[in-house]
Amino acid sequence: MAVKIVRTSILPFNGFSAINLLGILFVHHGVYLSNELMNHERIHTAQQREMLFVFFYLAYLIEWLVRLPMRGNAYRNISFEREAYANQRNLHYLETRRHYAWRRYLRRPNYYCN
Repeated sequence: MAVKIVRTSILPFNGFSAINLLGILFVHHGVYLSNELMNHERIHTAQQREMLFVFFYLAYLIEWLVRLPMRGNAYRNISFEREAYANQRNLHYLETRRHYAWRRYLRRPNYYCN
């Protein structure tokens, strides 16, 4: 799955290596795009496509808001992020990934994420 890459000094926000918006990967100049990082972002692209982009962002925002008052890191406990982080080292994950696989990560957030 091809991902368009845009190098910019504006996005992503401080503390992040990359941000995937509508299947376009925005990264700061000088950020090394490892196989794991690229796979993480390809997983997000698959999630976005299967949810027709707008529903992905809506669900992402709602889940983040729900997880904010919970114990642990709200961002790292979002199901979309949990799926991507859990599988970013498996470079063949997208070949066998089922649609809506992120749903498996909705329950039991990982409270130990920083």
